[in-house]
Order: sequence, then C-alpha cells, then structure tokens
Amino acid sequence: MSRPISRRDALKSLAGAGAAAALAGRLQASDTAAPAASTPMHTAAPIRQSVCQWCFKKIPLEDLARAARQIGLESIELLGPADWDVVRRHGLTCAVANGPSTIPDGFNRIEHHAKLVPAFRERIAEAAAAGIPAVIAFSGNRRGLADEQGLENCVVGVKQIMAAAEKAGVMVVMELLNSRVNHPDYQCDRTAWGVELVKRVGSERFKLLYDIYHMQIMEGDVIRTIRENASYIGHYHTAGNPGRHEFTRPEDVQELNYPAIFRAIRETGYTGFIGHEFEPTRDPIEGLREAVAMTSAAL
Repeated sequence: MSRPISRRDALKSLAGAGAAAALAGRLQASDTAAPAASTPMHTAAPIRQSVCQWCFKKIPLEDLARAARQIGLESIELLGPADWDVVRRHGLTCAVANGPSTIPDGFNRIEHHAKLVPAFRERIAEAAAAGIPAVIAFSGNRRGLADEQGLENCVVGVKQIMAAAEKAGVMVVMELLNSRVNHPDYQCDRTAWGVELVKRVGSERFKLLYDIYHMQIMEGDVIRTIRENASYIGHYHTAGNPGRHEFTRPEDVQELNYPAIFRAIRETGYTGFIGHEFEPTRDPIEGLREAVAMTSAAL
C-alpha cells in the first residue's frame, strides 16, 4: 500500500512546480517587460541609524563616534549639549537629545511643570540651534496616580512647550518604557496610553518614542502595533528580549524577529532614525556593526 501523501509533501511538490513555472515566465518576460514600479518602501527617503551612547559608556565618546561613522551610523543619541560638538566633528548628528525630565519625575505631576516647562523650552531652542531634530521626554512614575489623571497632567504640561517646539521645528518624543522589569511604576508603559496622550496634545511636534524591547515586554504584538499606530510614533529603539542585549545572531537567546520588524517600520513610510539601545555582551563595536548590517539589509 502506498504511503498517503502528507500536507507537507503536497505543498513541497506544488511549490517546486510553481517555482519552476514562475521562473520560466520571468525569464521569458525579462527581455520585453518594462521595469516594475518601485513600491513606496523603496521610494521613500532612507531610514537612518543611530546608537544610544549610554549603552556604550565604557567607550570614550570620541572613539565611539569614530567607530560609528566607520560602520555607517549617522547619529549618537541621548546626549546633552556639552557632547553635541563631539559627534558633529565626526560628521554625525544627535538624533534625540536628552531632555530635562527624568524617568521617575516627568510631566504626570503638575508640581513638576514649573521646572520642566521653561527647561524644555530652553532645550528645544538649543536643539534647534544645533540642528538636532528631537528631544526626549518622560511621563514620570505613577506613585499612586491614576492613569487618567496622569494622562491629563501630561497633556497640561506638554501643551505648554508645543508652541516652542513647533516654532523651532523640533520634535518632542515621549518614551514608552516597560514597568515590569526595568522601570517599575513608570506611567507611559503602554502604547494605547501614549497614543491617547499624543491625540490630546494635538501637535505634529509631539509623538512617541516606541521602544521595541520595552513594548515586547509589556504588550508583544509589535508589528501589528507599529502598523496601526505609525502616525503617532516619531522614533524607534531596538534591543533583544529577554536581556536587552544583541539581537543579530542565531545563538542570541531573544524572541524578536527584527528583520520583519524593520520591514514593517519601512512599509509605514517612516523616514526618521532607528536607535540601537542594546547592552553588549561581547565586543561592543562588532555587535553594533552586526546590528547596523542587519538593519540595513532589512530596510
């Protein structure tokens, strides 16, 4: 009795025949057909790559800048004004500048606004003068504050700096962070909360910094979330999960399919920076080189 053909065998057979027919058709048509129109993914401006300096803090900034330029990065980010000239000397920019808020103390407390609002206006002006496109902001920790109240407080505070950001042409990005592993009690820890904040602020100069590592921990479903909320996202960060380490080798124990994620980001029409924010476990520059190569190949 012959062995029943399995679904896998049948699919392999069909795939082989289909591939051969398709190849023959392509060869026949190649001499006469006009080049296919490029998809939006290929006609948009290229996505640029950046690295977060704090992850590589053991390397002097001058040395990191030289290496970054050599391997194809265009930015070293999360720097203060004192370091902007260092990266500029090496032909780099700072994609996102440090802002005056901190992870635990941000816009979700009204009592912080008197300090944060003028400090952000000043940092925005400094960034604009230096040609830096964005400044990072944080919600702050809950400390018992209900999410709706924290949201309302953030709206009140952030709206006060939007006129300065709009006039200067500088983006303010609030980072989504996980509150389970790295930043317990942080309030802007879910995409939906952050998106609602962006909607209520109502300015094209205020968006989210979508950290892929952090949101994998909190929510998962990364690609769908990016596709559905792309218009509210102004910057991206990378790292492998679990562990916040490299994400490029098969032996890396991490669960995120970054090539697919990068392609999904590209397909949204995004043209900003992707910032690598992993903590290296091996040679840091080689790990960064691999991250740049994987990202470039996917984009």
